[in-house]
Amino acid sequence: MTRLFLRPAAASLLIALSVIPTGRAAALESSTALRPVPLSIDERAVRAAGIQLSPIQPESGATDLSFPGMVAVPPQQIRVVAAPAAGLVETVLVAPDEAVRKGQVIATMRSPELIEAQRGFLTAIADESLAQDRLRRSRSLHESRVIPERDLRVAETEATNAAAKLDEQIQLLKLIGMADEGVETLRRTRRLMASLEMRAPMDGVVTIRHASAGERVVASSPIFTIADLSPLWVNIQVPATRLGALQVGSRVILPTQGAQGRVIRIGRTVDAATQSVAVVAEVDTNGGSVRPGLAVNVSVRVEQSGLAQWLAPPSGVVRHRDRTWVFTRNASGFLAVPVQVVAETARGVAFRADLPPGTEIATRGLLALVAELSETGEE
Repeated sequence: MTRLFLRPAAASLLIALSVIPTGRAAALESSTALRPVPLSIDERAVRAAGIQLSPIQPESGATDLSFPGMVAVPPQQIRVVAAPAAGLVETVLVAPDEAVRKGQVIATMRSPELIEAQRGFLTAIADESLAQDRLRRSRSLHESRVIPERDLRVAETEATNAAAKLDEQIQLLKLIGMADEGVETLRRTRRLMASLEMRAPMDGVVTIRHASAGERVVASSPIFTIADLSPLWVNIQVPATRLGALQVGSRVILPTQGAQGRVIRIGRTVDAATQSVAVVAEVDTNGGSVRPGLAVNVSVRVEQSGLAQWLAPPSGVVRHRDRTWVFTRNASGFLAVPVQVVAETARGVAFRADLPPGTEIATRGLLALVAELSETGEE
């Protein structure tokens, strides 16, 4: 039986009914799993509800969606130069925002741990040399049957342990930051170095200087952050309801900066506070016009899909229970058709749905139709 007036339970539907507002982009929603829902309503009820129809217009070509974004450095292009040992930062040779080359000396520091590591290295060299001499003498005596084989095995073990200790000291010097050339110089000259040079691990730009000359630091304290600033990422905040319009590989343009790129990752979780999803795009810097920390307006190009795309008045597209619908006329009344909203422009709402050309949708009196849809139990 057709209802001409809304029941009390349907009154709350007036609050839930959302006609998509004019002047902003809308979401491309996944509705491929939904089917049209028939609504039985006779002609008298149509007139009483004031339902009016308007034709939809075919639309072709790509659509641009606009979102806010923030430029950031990709994490794999960031390196932190840390103090290899506790000590005093003696000199700082580069400043923030200064370009550096791989291997360039960027700071020097004095460290008691460096002195101790060098002393341990020289001691290990002497112990290893002595152990090798004992091993050669033990082999000679064993061949002459002067000492038993057990004494030879003891000498071999001592030589092996001494060699391992020397290798350990070499690795310790390298962890502290001494280059291979420095280790060989120390082995040859036996002269301890008072200062340690810190070098840039890659080509890039110093984005942060964490310590200054004269400052005492502990081991592993950050001294510099160096980053490669090309390419960069843009972290785009996309409302969850608009996420369906985007896909990995979608073209991205920064109109103000003249840079472009593509979407490389779409987040899988929704921020509870903002109800948005983080989408990451990789962009070029366009000669330095795009810089880390810059707030940008991002235009994402949404290409045509397999579904036909239509343009309708904003009043003809409604939100109901987190889905978007249009209502088309059929023989028994109306058909509630789930659609994928792409965007909204000044001309109207662009959406995708499998509809034949010349289809008319309801643009007035939709409250009665949404009440009927609610009564069907469609979730």
